Amino acid sequence: MLQLYRMAYRNLNRNRRRSVLSSLAVSLGLMLLMLMAAIVRGEIQGSIQSSIKLVSGDLQIRAASYVEAKSSLKWEDLVANPDALAAQVETLPQVSAATPRLFATAIVAAGNLSSGVQLIGIDPGSAANAPFAGGMVAGSLLTPGDTEGILIGQPLAQKFGLRVGDTVNLSANTSNGDVAQQTFIVRGIFSTHTPTYDESTLLMPLQKAQAFTQTQNHASTIFVLLKDPDQAQAVAAALRAPGYQVLTWQTMNALTLQTEQLANAYMLVLYLIVLAVTATVVVNTLIMAVFERTREIGILAAIGMTGRRIMVLFLAEASLLAVGGILFGLVLGFLVCLYFEKVGFYVGNLGTTGFLLGDRLYALLTAGDTINLMIAALVITLVASLYPAVLAARLEPVEALRAE
Repeated sequence: MLQLYRMAYRNLNRNRRRSVLSSLAVSLGLMLLMLMAAIVRGEIQGSIQSSIKLVSGDLQIRAASYVEAKSSLKWEDLVANPDALAAQVETLPQVSAATPRLFATAIVAAGNLSSGVQLIGIDPGSAANAPFAGGMVAGSLLTPGDTEGILIGQPLAQKFGLRVGDTVNLSANTSNGDVAQQTFIVRGIFSTHTPTYDESTLLMPLQKAQAFTQTQNHASTIFVLLKDPDQAQAVAAALRAPGYQVLTWQTMNALTLQTEQLANAYMLVLYLIVLAVTATVVVNTLIMAVFERTREIGILAAIGMTGRRIMVLFLAEASLLAVGGILFGLVLGFLVCLYFEKVGFYVGNLGTTGFLLGDRLYALLTAGDTINLMIAALVITLVASLYPAVLAARLEPVEALRAE
């Protein structure tokens, strides 16, 4: 076998430029697939992480009758004494932060402009507000006793032409079905780099939100962050109690997780197409070699080399081209993915997609994706190379020796 690989290496060196270009085609194909896999993986994981930090948390504790889509403010659909419950949950060793949050639909108006938003009442001192605290573009965070201040997202501020200190009129539903109105002052402008979230979110101190919506001492949910998200199921089981529903991040992001599985299936088909295209370059090289070396193949057969060994010889050449291309492709793919992992693709505001996508998509290359692509590239190249290998093995010695 070693002798066959020496012969294969010698044969490839006869036309070094063609061999290099064939191997380079495999390299570029693998690099492209690594980047595609990393972008898809990064997009999905980025969406999940954004959802956990901003919307779902690792866990949420709600009243058993609460329906998120309705944003009900009826007292029977809310969590009573949320501060005490959050403090109790936060004592668990697995919990990083637990805080009450109140959700309400509202309309914000400034001048001749108005827009529907989600009003969120937050505890300004909670560590769960890190995405807002770290994303302040102007102004400052709210204080618990602030009865006139709000925070708005940067896209919404730009749309309305608002600055810190400007006033807006806010209308929101209340627990008894009425509509409350009040003028508020913009204390700060934040950006979580998630445009669809920032343009439709308005933050207010929890106590003021409760008074504004007439839901005193009630909250929509207890927003919980864990030290290890993988423990969500176990912690949820420990927190279950009559009258409450405890939802994990997997349940609340089920659509995104299902989309990831579907995307992987579609990407698999795309991977096979790209690899098949790159494999044809290697196949073309080997077919040309068969016709160029017909007489040589006839001599090998005449001196006793079996058709099987001739076939293995050409497969050895294909494997050398594939392995060389894969190794170089790994280097290129790793460097490209590393760059886009740090810099990302700027996509801006993609509009409503059903997912929390940031204004940049970052690559996330995993060892599993890399290994799978390497194996797929090698296998597809070798399978595609069976045709020229069989073609060479089936040449009749007499006819091959007559070839010019």
